[in-house]
Amino acid sequence: MTPALRQQRAAPTIDIQIASPLWHNQPTAEKAVRDAIVAASTLTTAHGEISIVLTDDVTIRTLNREWRSIDKATNVLSFPASKTTLGGSATMLGDIVIAYETLVQECADEDRVFLHHLAHLAVHGFLHLIGYDHQNDVDADEMEGLESKIMKCLNMPDPYLARDIDKV
Repeated sequence: MTPALRQQRAAPTIDIQIASPLWHNQPTAEKAVRDAIVAASTLTTAHGEISIVLTDDVTIRTLNREWRSIDKATNVLSFPASKTTLGGSATMLGDIVIAYETLVQECADEDRVFLHHLAHLAVHGFLHLIGYDHQNDVDADEMEGLESKIMKCLNMPDPYLARDIDKV
């Protein structure tokens, strides 16, 4: 995509709420999330308003139980908005919720850098908001390929590379 084309596309409106004091341990978390969403929106046709909540395992477990009937914490949840327009200009894409403790544990278990994994979860959540999913192998391959491409634009490692090596 050319720089001129990037400038024509409206940047997303990103509202980030820190809902757990645990996130204060990562002062650059908001910037990593914002940069990830901007990169993802640049490589897709989606733009609009996104709300991101950086929270804890207790809160995300409650949301997971109430909305998905899964009674456990998870790393990221996405809640796509219905196709509505705000004031005739910006489309509300939806909400992304990310849990601190699960993210930290995954980083330890998978030897990942916290800000890289956070950026990946933000990208993953964003792609869910705009209609991507991984319910079958074809859709998963498409979504993961786009995630990898976005992470490369952020100069961050491919989150699926280690898993691909393990498959061989």
